[in-house]
Amino acid sequence: MKHRSKFTALAAAAAFALGAQSAAAQETIKIGLVMPLTGVLAAVGQQAVAGAKLFVKMNGDTVAGKKIELLIKDDASVPDNSRRLAQEFIVNDKVAVVGAGLTPNALAIAPLSTQAKIPTVIMISGTSFVVERSPYMVRTSWTLGQQAKVMAEWAAKNGSKKVVSVQSDWAPGDEAAAVFIETFKAAGGQILDNLKIPLQNPDFAPFLQRARDMNPDTLFVFVPAGQAGVFARQFIERGFDKAGIKLIGTGDITDDDDLPNMGDAMIGTVTAGFFSPNQKTPLAKAYAEAFAKDNPGRRPNFVSVSGYDGMRLIYEALKKTNGNTNGDAIMEAMKGLKWESPRGSIMIDPETRDVVHDIYIRKVEKVDGQLWNVEFDKVPDVKDPGHGKAK
Repeated sequence: MKHRSKFTALAAAAAFALGAQSAAAQETIKIGLVMPLTGVLAAVGQQAVAGAKLFVKMNGDTVAGKKIELLIKDDASVPDNSRRLAQEFIVNDKVAVVGAGLTPNALAIAPLSTQAKIPTVIMISGTSFVVERSPYMVRTSWTLGQQAKVMAEWAAKNGSKKVVSVQSDWAPGDEAAAVFIETFKAAGGQILDNLKIPLQNPDFAPFLQRARDMNPDTLFVFVPAGQAGVFARQFIERGFDKAGIKLIGTGDITDDDDLPNMGDAMIGTVTAGFFSPNQKTPLAKAYAEAFAKDNPGRRPNFVSVSGYDGMRLIYEALKKTNGNTNGDAIMEAMKGLKWESPRGSIMIDPETRDVVHDIYIRKVEKVDGQLWNVEFDKVPDVKDPGHGKAK
C-alpha cells in the first residue's frame, strides 16, 4: 500500500510537471481580460475591451508562431467577481497573461497574480500603488498623479490662485486630489477645500453648490470616465459656466466618449490627458478611424487606447521571449519596452513597471460643429509622481 501510495504521488507530480511543460509549450497562448462590462463603470470596461480587440484585429492573432486567443469575462465592477474570474482564467483556462480593470478589482487580483506568477497588465486603474501590490503587475493605462501634477503646474502659471478641489471618493480620486493639492500649494496657490463625492450613484449638485459658495477662481475636478456626462449636466445646472469660474481637471472630466453630448458650456475647459482621438498624428488618426468603424457611434477614449497598448505590450514581450509563456520571462521582457502608440511615445519604467508617457494640455473647443479636446501644449515622458499618495 505504501508503494502504491508513493507511486500514485509520483505519478501525480509527473502529470502536473508534464501539464506545466505542455502549458508553457502550447501552440495557443491565452490572454484573459477581467473587465467591468456591466455595472457602475461599464462604459470604461467596454472601451478597454474594444481597444484590446482592435489591436488583435489590426495586428493579427499570431505571435512568435503561436496563436493568440483573447478571452473576456465581465466582473460587473465587483472586486469579488474579479478575484473569482481571474482564478478561473488561471486554473481552468491556463491563461498566460491577465488583463485587469478598475483599481479595487486589480487589487483583488494582485494576490493571485503573485501566487501563480501570472503577468497582469493593468489597463484601466490609474492609482499608483496598485502596481506595488504584486511584482507581476505592469501598467499601460495611466496614473492620476501624472495628470494632476501637470495640471497643477499649468494652473499655477496661468492665473489660478484660489481653487476648490472636487473628487470622487475612492483611491484614484484621493490620488488625483493629493498630487494636485501638494503641487499647487508648492507653487504658491491656495486650496479652499477638497470635497469628496460618493462613487456609487453620485449627486454632484450639492457639492458643486458648496464649491461655488466659497467663491474660488478655479475648480479642479476628478470624476471617473463614465460619470463625466452627469457631472457636466449638473455643472451647467448650477450655473458654473456663467460664474466666471475656470474648470480644470484630469482627462476624465472631458472623456471623449461623453464629450459630444456635454453641451457648449464645457467649451474652454482645460484638462491634462494623454490621448484624444483629435490628436494630429498618423497613428492617432488611423486608430480613431479603425475604432469608429468597429464601434459605430462611439469615439475611442483614453481607456480604449490603454487596452490597445496593453495588448501591444503583451505581443512585444512574447516576441522577445520567442513565445515562452513563463511568467518571470514575460515580466522581464516587459520592463523597459518602448514603442510609438496612438497616444504618442510610451515606455514601461523598468524599475516601477509603471507607464511613462506624454501628457497633453487640452482645451475643449467646437470644431466642425462638434466638441473636441484640442491640444495646445505637451509635457513629454512624464513619470509617475504619485506612489504612496493614496493607501
